[in-house]
Amino acid sequence: MPTRSTSPSSDATIGVCCCLRLPQLFSTCVAFSLVADMGFGRGAIGNWAMSFWCICFAMTFIITIVECCRGRSSFPFFWYNICVTYTCYAALICLSASIIYSITYVQFLPYGPYRDRAIAATAFSCIASVLYVIEVAGLWAWYDLKEIFFYEHATRALLKVLETFVAGVIFAFLSSTSLYLHQPALEWCVAVYSICFILAAVVLLLGLAEWEYMPPWPFSIFQLVVSLLSVLLYISALVLWPLYQFSEEFGGQPQRPSDGDCEDELTYDMCAWDQRLAVAVLTAINLLIYVTDLGYWARQVSVGTEDQPRDS
Repeated sequence: MPTRSTSPSSDATIGVCCCLRLPQLFSTCVAFSLVADMGFGRGAIGNWAMSFWCICFAMTFIITIVECCRGRSSFPFFWYNICVTYTCYAALICLSASIIYSITYVQFLPYGPYRDRAIAATAFSCIASVLYVIEVAGLWAWYDLKEIFFYEHATRALLKVLETFVAGVIFAFLSSTSLYLHQPALEWCVAVYSICFILAAVVLLLGLAEWEYMPPWPFSIFQLVVSLLSVLLYISALVLWPLYQFSEEFGGQPQRPSDGDCEDELTYDMCAWDQRLAVAVLTAINLLIYVTDLGYWARQVSVGTEDQPRDS
């Protein structure tokens, strides 16, 4: 069983991380407080971004308390796996909230107090994402992560984080069931996103639980099969979603409407056509991530096969 490094620098590292978490708490708290103070003027996108900042604030607060109380040794999961994984998610969450909130909502606000608060919230969200990135880099540099099973290869860990994160953003854009319930092919696409998310999450949890006793070669085969299945499922979604959403022949809408919630001005609901387009783009992005993951595990299986003893 691999052992964690117990160098004297561990306490110093925890102290540095706590110093980073204090401004993280402040930035996320200010971001969601500014948007919450806008009341009904924050809109659906504001509620979505505010929930993201609240989650980051709550999780960072919990981790900080555990670190300060020296309770990390009481957790069944390996504490540093959890910290690195969560910090990666937090950086991605704050960055995506900053981008989506600014381009889909802030730019349409009229000049005034609401716009100033929204811009300030976006700025604090960007600051929080930078702080989380610094913490990720610090954790990777300060700890001997080669001794941690799941982070033996940072690439595969990051790919799983990206796969689940992009799927989570897809689910956020699919919050309105009217986008897909009218067509079985689109319901299949939503099922694909759910199945692949669950598979990636299971693999992520296996890594966090430190299944280091699992033989590496069969585990590579399992990962290869999961990645191949996910790639095939995402290819079907990449074909069906644009086809049934944007092709008139299949009941889709090829052009963005200029009325209703898609007017080029502030609305409290995101344009449904924009949501469909965002899901299509994110599907293509996640497919590329899964293809990269498939290539990684194909190489691992190939190397593992070459290392297997052959019968004479």
